[in-house]
Amino acid sequence: MGLPEVARNFDVMVRVQGPQSILAVCCQLKWSHDWSDHKEWGESAGFASGYKEYVAGMLAGVTTVIVGHPFDTVKVKLQKHNTEANGIKYRSGLHCTTRILKTEGVKGLYRGATSSFVGMAFESSLAFGIYSQTKHFLQGKTESGKPQLLNIIPSGAFGGGSVSFILCPSELVKCTMQVQGADSILQSSNRYSSPIDCALKTVKSEGLTGIFRGGGATFFRESIGNAVFFSTYEYVRYYMHKPLRDASSDLTHVIDVGVGIVSGGLGGIACWSTVLPLDVAKTIIQTSPDKNHTRNPVQILELVYLYRRSGIRGCYTGLGPTIVRAFPANASAIVTWELAMKILGIKCD
Repeated sequence: MGLPEVARNFDVMVRVQGPQSILAVCCQLKWSHDWSDHKEWGESAGFASGYKEYVAGMLAGVTTVIVGHPFDTVKVKLQKHNTEANGIKYRSGLHCTTRILKTEGVKGLYRGATSSFVGMAFESSLAFGIYSQTKHFLQGKTESGKPQLLNIIPSGAFGGGSVSFILCPSELVKCTMQVQGADSILQSSNRYSSPIDCALKTVKSEGLTGIFRGGGATFFRESIGNAVFFSTYEYVRYYMHKPLRDASSDLTHVIDVGVGIVSGGLGGIACWSTVLPLDVAKTIIQTSPDKNHTRNPVQILELVYLYRRSGIRGCYTGLGPTIVRAFPANASAIVTWELAMKILGIKCD
């Protein structure tokens, strides 16, 4: 019942039904007004179905590990062994892959995948969910249009920084397990039988802070990386969709998948090309057996290891498998995320 209608019939209602009708009308108006405001706020801010965005992000994380973990194993081994003074040196990512398959089989490429599945599921769930919710909050009630960097960058950085505290322990366990292959220079007595064994022994020997070794490098990698990733993804997606909006409706789903592959893949390449030096520093910090080893990523990159040993190239150790991994892993993550959002009834802006 609207206000004009109530005003016209107010006197009639009071005379016919008595004063108690005033209370009934007021209750009806209040319920209608409150529900309208609540619905409008929920739809504009995107919080009404917020949990669904976290579910979609979790599925994207699982897909990322399935597609990208073998490449990640090669990257970590290159970063560990090719930046040390002693031990085996790999000529390239292909040489490293061949060595792993020859000595350990396909299973070797998925070494450390258990912790990676857990870590990436939580990380992607929170990263995508927090990004979406923060972007909705910053946008307010403004209509979706051209991507706004003032909304995207802080949303992506906030999401990445938030998940780094959860991601760091799983990354430490994953990297430690990955470098334990047949080519590892670690003594057999110092090796771990499983991810749980690795986590427990790390906490026992270094305390609770030991499991967060490399947290600073992880924080900056995730904050900067997510800001670059989502900025690239949003802009590529917007400009690819723009000329295709008038395409046949029968091709809509195919177009969405194609745009998701390209925008997600390019976003991944842009992200990892930007933060790879921080990732190299993180790997060295987390896989070093020396408890007194510096945990400052700047010192590692500029003073201690890479600059004096292999110049700027050392800061980009593992670039080949990283870029090869970045496109399919992030493309599959975006396609999965967008598809899950549609299935769950959430419209992608």
